[in-house]
Amino acid sequence: MSRPHAAALVEDALNERVATALRGRGWVTRVVPHLGYGTSGFVRVLGRVLMSRSGRAPSHPEPMEAALRAAEDVQRGWRAFVTAPVVDEPVTVHVNDRRIDTRTDRAGLVDVTIRGHGLASGWRTVRLTSPDAAPVDAPVFIAGAAQRFGIISDIDDTVLSTSLPKPMVAAWNTFVRSEGTRRAVPGMATLYRELLASRPGAPVIYLSTGAWNTAPAIERFLRRNGFPVGPLLLTDWGPTSSGWFRSGSAHKRGALHRLARELPHVQWLLVGDDGQHDPRIYAEFAAARPDAVRAIALRQLSVSEQVLATGLPVGPDELAPAETEGLQVPVLRGGDGYELARRLRPLLEAPPQVR
Repeated sequence: MSRPHAAALVEDALNERVATALRGRGWVTRVVPHLGYGTSGFVRVLGRVLMSRSGRAPSHPEPMEAALRAAEDVQRGWRAFVTAPVVDEPVTVHVNDRRIDTRTDRAGLVDVTIRGHGLASGWRTVRLTSPDAAPVDAPVFIAGAAQRFGIISDIDDTVLSTSLPKPMVAAWNTFVRSEGTRRAVPGMATLYRELLASRPGAPVIYLSTGAWNTAPAIERFLRRNGFPVGPLLLTDWGPTSSGWFRSGSAHKRGALHRLARELPHVQWLLVGDDGQHDPRIYAEFAAARPDAVRAIALRQLSVSEQVLATGLPVGPDELAPAETEGLQVPVLRGGDGYELARRLRPLLEAPPQVR
């Protein structure tokens, strides 16, 4: 194997020093569960191990009751980034009577796929334990074998108005503004709930280039604004083994193809916005896997949002030949969730293609 990038070596050494110093001050490890997903054949379990003053991890609310238990959180965004991941920490996943041993990665993340789990379809829980941490339950959504529809949704400027990725605005939204001041895109929660009401048991996956540090805040935002509960597929903003920063576009492309392989019986509604890379990424995926895509729905940013997102008053589709032209799958656009719902209803009322 090639030698890891210098930035990764520096980050790893810093994380190790910070964790050692915090342990010396009496801090302990804490397991933070994230929502996972799977089918009858596998389950993907996600979580993170961080240093904590008390080690007490608040129990994750039952997914179907999350909206009722959500509380307004007023902490500043920067607090999410003041964390100390625990690297190479042993973690055991308990699924029914099985025990699967794994270890955290460079970001303190637990990401393990388990086959032969024996879990029924719907929301279920698995238990995560670590030697020095309190055990926690991690919810996982098991999609039924008969399910043919699912939603993959971007987050920034699709469900959450962030004005990203303009650097100064992004920094303000992320590090200064409180969670309670962030606005949902009108009608998007209503659109998703309407789709699921007519397709009970359909999986909802939120795919973003956001950092794993922000996962708890994003989950609170989604619950507070009435969005369906679903796993988050995020990334790590830090250095990688090959460079200073990882590619957000590569993360999205990889996640889309992985979901297509893992849930081959599901046709996905891909929801994003036209401010940055979603049209190109979704079009490339739909061209490669038209059997896995039911439709593409793009939220059109306003002129002011386009200026903040791209520095120009128009989106990428208007500057170059649209990547979405000539696809075998329908592409719909609308300024908010209400307009997208009106355009999607006639399309989705038709039965899905049988494969």
